[in-house]
Amino acid sequence: MLVPCVRRVAARRLAGHLPGRGYSRGAGGKGLVLGAYSSEQDGGAAQLTSAGDAFDRLVSGKLRELLSVCGPPLKKGKTYLFHGLHQDFPSVAVVGLGKKNAGINEQENWNEDKENIRAAVAVGCRQIQDLEIPCVEVDPCGDAQAAAEGAVLGLHEYNELKQKKKTAVTPQLHGSAGSEAWQKGVIYAEGQNLARYLMEAPANYITPVKFAEYIEQKLRGFSSNVKVHIRPESWIATQQMGAFLSVAKGSAEPPIFLEIHYLGGANANDSPLVFVGKGVTFDSGGISLKPSSGMDAMRADMGGAATVCSAIVTAATLNLPLNIIGLAPLCENMPSGKANKPGDVVRAKNGKTIQVDNTDAEGRLLLADALCYAHNFNARAIVNAATLTGAMDVALGSAATGVFTNSSWLWNHLYEASILTGDRVWRMPLFEHYTKQVTDCPLADLSNIGKYSRAGGACTAAAFLKEFVTASHWAHLDIAGVMSNKDEVPYLRKGMAGRPTRTLVEFAARLSQDSHNTK
Repeated sequence: MLVPCVRRVAARRLAGHLPGRGYSRGAGGKGLVLGAYSSEQDGGAAQLTSAGDAFDRLVSGKLRELLSVCGPPLKKGKTYLFHGLHQDFPSVAVVGLGKKNAGINEQENWNEDKENIRAAVAVGCRQIQDLEIPCVEVDPCGDAQAAAEGAVLGLHEYNELKQKKKTAVTPQLHGSAGSEAWQKGVIYAEGQNLARYLMEAPANYITPVKFAEYIEQKLRGFSSNVKVHIRPESWIATQQMGAFLSVAKGSAEPPIFLEIHYLGGANANDSPLVFVGKGVTFDSGGISLKPSSGMDAMRADMGGAATVCSAIVTAATLNLPLNIIGLAPLCENMPSGKANKPGDVVRAKNGKTIQVDNTDAEGRLLLADALCYAHNFNARAIVNAATLTGAMDVALGSAATGVFTNSSWLWNHLYEASILTGDRVWRMPLFEHYTKQVTDCPLADLSNIGKYSRAGGACTAAAFLKEFVTASHWAHLDIAGVMSNKDEVPYLRKGMAGRPTRTLVEFAARLSQDSHNTK
């Protein structure tokens, strides 16, 4: 039996074997990820979780022995990798969970235990994947849902169009404790991964029509309580959605208005939660053309639609006991002889006229009509999500989604949900100060940009949307800053992030348990 530690020669001497001898990649057995907490004392030995303790007993104390000679104490988010400890698990990754019972960090606005578990488990699972082992068992680390989220999110990578792919790894719960929470975590993470898939895919693969058809296919298994309507351009015109159509007309791809009804409540007539998502499947900027550098990332400008639709798929999978309606205006924003021109005036569904001073501020035109339509459903609350403004990225970066809302009740639910998911939100102002900057317009009721151009761009965009809302519980989530991930969120690989899908799901779950009558 081989028991070397990959990090230290001393451990190899202890085992009496070299790392590679008797071990081959992908040969039999499973990988195993186990957690270890930081010592209460500086420089002290790491404390194994209960699953780690059990495994250590199984291998007659060799795991602790190796950890004691592998080098410095295991730090948060770091790993030690061992081979040959047990025939059922040819490779074991021990991951650092940080301090035990860290709880909610008031400064960071998240549950530190959960975030530490997600990050650590993701690192461990990726190490097992690098060894081309197709299955890994994961220590629940005291929170099986967080562990499942870390595993499933951490292993996801968009490789649909590559011939050479990484080994597909299936994460499983180690042991039987927490199986229900583990499955819940898998569902939450798969929901976010669905949004990541849609956002990452090239714009010629995810057109408005293909987006709608993909979501319809995902919801096909819930036909008893889910209805999907793929509304064509003719329907959009009959609804007098002139702002939406003014953007869509610049592209050869036909627009779609996707409407999803999930009836999970006890009564089909109960007031629904209405999600609205901006669905620009490619944003060139239109006549106000964007710079070519980085324009390819605008395939993800339908991130609002991707996250809200993925949240509804997840809610249906969880069978959440509430009614949800999802609305996604889908189109491209392209320059052509038919495209909006700067200075054009268009009319929204509620009759308000809009001067299009910048054709690259197109998302708010789609949302204006969709928000008007959302008021048809006697909504309990309306929540829209959009990769709306670069100014939001400047303000908050990728740390949190900016939330503009007229309802403290709604804000509290979103905020509390985000603490659990670690996908944070931050409240932004909806002052009249910003409204005046979009209503002071020479040719129409509103301008689609603030009169002071770049100043407070995220806030003036939110003020613009507010002109199409009469509901007393509405929130606008500007997700431009969290659209992609470089290395900021350790359990997400580089690429489109699918944020804040899990926060939307947790928010819906909380709302389903809230008996407070908001109507």
